[in-house]
Amino acid sequence: MQQFFRYKTKTFFKGRLCWLAFISVLMVCVAQPVWAVEQRHKVVAVGEERKAKILTSLRSALPDFKYGDIMASPIPGISMVQVENGPLLYVYNDGEFFFDGDLYQVTGGRFINLKEKALSTVRKDLLAKIPLDEMIVFSPKAAVKAVINVFTDVDCGYCRKLHKEVPELNAMGIEVRYLAFPRAGIDSVSYQKIASAWCAENPQEALTALKNKQNIEQNVCADNPVAKQYNLGQQMGVNGTPAIVLADGSLLPGYRPAADLARVLGISGG
Repeated sequence: MQQFFRYKTKTFFKGRLCWLAFISVLMVCVAQPVWAVEQRHKVVAVGEERKAKILTSLRSALPDFKYGDIMASPIPGISMVQVENGPLLYVYNDGEFFFDGDLYQVTGGRFINLKEKALSTVRKDLLAKIPLDEMIVFSPKAAVKAVINVFTDVDCGYCRKLHKEVPELNAMGIEVRYLAFPRAGIDSVSYQKIASAWCAENPQEALTALKNKQNIEQNVCADNPVAKQYNLGQQMGVNGTPAIVLADGSLLPGYRPAADLARVLGISGG
């Protein structure tokens, strides 16, 4: 998606003069004392007039894309705009220039990924809107101490490895909530498989069977949430599986052993 987006946005950067102008803008920003600790630089909310100008500028070149809320960044003159099913954009001023990718703040002797920090808030808000009955949930028999949200694929080796550790996670009080993310896309065989699990009479058993390389009856019901969850994962910055989203919106890409996940969640082994 990001490659497609960059391709579509080449009209913003025609020739070296535009690149030089863009780099000059960044140089001016960096030259100012904007990389200091957040507490020393109050983040000013983006005004409605400026939001309107930014959206007008972006839509004039890319009318087919949907743009989310426009948020302030710690850098004066630069706002953040989330493209639906696309990247997080950093937009200068009223939308004359933008860039995507990671943006870091240097503070307290360490680097802070501002893109990841912004996306954590986005992920948390998006997760709160997903009905629990649209996920395939594996809950502990005892009290739930923590929750992990896992974007998964049935044709993914490390997803299978993580699924084998679900009983161990449950034993430690960790609830596992699965969301579908068929890496090959919506028109793939993987989609047919995972959608059939979501549509099965017993989704937990069907998903487990697929992860054990067993066949299940193909049953792609019309109201399954797989496509919606796949698009949601892209919006959250998921580009591979497994991808684990914690309750605070932070993303842990790739496989993590059960013991490591428990440590991250602050839970001792059960």
